[in-house]
Amino acid sequence: MLRPAPAPAPALRSVLAALGSPTAVREARTPALRAAQGPLSPEHPLPVHVLDVAGAPGTVPRTRLAGWRFLIRHGDRAIAAADTMLTPDGWTFSHFFEGPYVTATERALLQAEALPVAYEPRLLSVPELYMLTLWLHAGPEPGGAAVAPAAADLMVPLAPAPPGIAAHRPYQAADLLPVLSTRLAPPPLLGSAAPA
Repeated sequence: MLRPAPAPAPALRSVLAALGSPTAVREARTPALRAAQGPLSPEHPLPVHVLDVAGAPGTVPRTRLAGWRFLIRHGDRAIAAADTMLTPDGWTFSHFFEGPYVTATERALLQAEALPVAYEPRLLSVPELYMLTLWLHAGPEPGGAAVAPAAADLMVPLAPAPPGIAAHRPYQAADLLPVLSTRLAPPPLLGSAAPA
């Protein structure tokens, strides 16, 4: 079951304006958008957080809100996505894109709808691992206010996922985050002593 947070109104307005602009759609690097005949609608707004890799190994990773993503629906399926970003003047349209994460996000949202517990859906990006995860937040902080995944949160890696991490399998955040932290830890310096 999902309890999505509402997107900031300026973020939605900026996406609607971009969809209504023939220039923005024509110049987008998304063949599906350019070829679509009929109405396009932004749906399933998700706050996009980026995992902060700074800090000491073993510490709880923190996140920062980087934007909002909207799946662009044409007919019965999502064919692209639109990202917005926060600027000094407020939320603004960033870009359209398509690719495997669009269909993977839609699939993961459908999986999450079937869960018996209510979660707030978010996206968690781990750029260093080329990884995107549906973050299902169980806590009470609405609208993406949490700065770190809680132990009770679920993480659903989207396809394609990094080697050794199963896509579309729900992981407890307490189980997946240590794996990610280990992969993100800097390698030991050459010639340094091994830990005792």
